[in-house]
Amino acid sequence: MTRDRDPAGRPRNARPRDGLGRPLDRAAKPGSAADPIPDDLVITGAEAAALADRLLRDGRPFHAHEVLEAAWKSGPAGERDLWQGLAQIAVGLTHARRGNARGAVALLSRGTQRVRGYQDEAGAQGEAGSRRAAGRPASPFGMNVASFLAAADDLAARIERDGLDGISPADLSPGLLAAG
Repeated sequence: MTRDRDPAGRPRNARPRDGLGRPLDRAAKPGSAADPIPDDLVITGAEAAALADRLLRDGRPFHAHEVLEAAWKSGPAGERDLWQGLAQIAVGLTHARRGNARGAVALLSRGTQRVRGYQDEAGAQGEAGSRRAAGRPASPFGMNVASFLAAADDLAARIERDGLDGISPADLSPGLLAAG
């Protein structure tokens, strides 16, 4: 069987996927597949933050990852580490929901490090460490980055210490946007 490809010849997977991004049989029952995120999605930072927040809160971190990945691919180069790190955290949440504790801890940790690197670089560029002076707000696009990173750190530590037992669905659905 040949692989699905887009018009430019890049590989694509047109198979329907479940809510955690796992491929379903091509003959899956209608309604069993989650609504896909388009491969060619172009999205603003604010739109990506809002949609990823909704998907994360709905327990769909795989799809949030796809939105965050689209933001890093279509956004400015200076935001790449922010979006890549957030996408890695979403993949970590996906691994946790799929029962892969080791993958969850690795991706949650890697993602938080990348976002913190973005924040540290912003602080180093600004006057007296001010992120605003560097042109990077502490809460870009209305996101509560500090709270999101704290939740990811806590989750990684708990999974590493105790495994996935006792981790609630709510713990795997952190919000990305600041409470409004």
